[in-house]
Amino acid sequence: MFLKLEQAEAGSRFPLDDVLAQIPWSPQGLVAAVAVQHDSGEVLMLAWMNQAALVETLQTRQACYWSRSRGGLWRKGETSGNVQHVKEVRLDCDGDALLVLVDQVGGACHTGRRSCFYNVIEGDQVVVNSNPKGVRS
Repeated sequence: MFLKLEQAEAGSRFPLDDVLAQIPWSPQGLVAAVAVQHDSGEVLMLAWMNQAALVETLQTRQACYWSRSRGGLWRKGETSGNVQHVKEVRLDCDGDALLVLVDQVGGACHTGRRSCFYNVIEGDQVVVNSNPKGVRS
């Protein structure tokens, strides 16, 4: 299926169910999902989706992930209010990663930061480049 997609011209269409059936899900039934702010390109977080989370995300247009620590579906923002309104979902060329273009409400990170990617590797050090929720600079 993904070879067909690689060779297809722009505008070609394929049934979603056929594509979902060919995603190389991990042995745990998961695929990586990178959430990105749709209008700025800011990388917000990496999470995991199983097929149920992906289908729910596509149907509701609200990000839903698989929480490995909780062992269940995790609807982003259901307790924090920091929801992700899904604008578009893309598959990479071989189907083993998703790009979820979202409109992020509040912080994406559980620390309250806008992005989970706030630790910068600089030489032999890691530098934190943003404050957690409630801490001002």
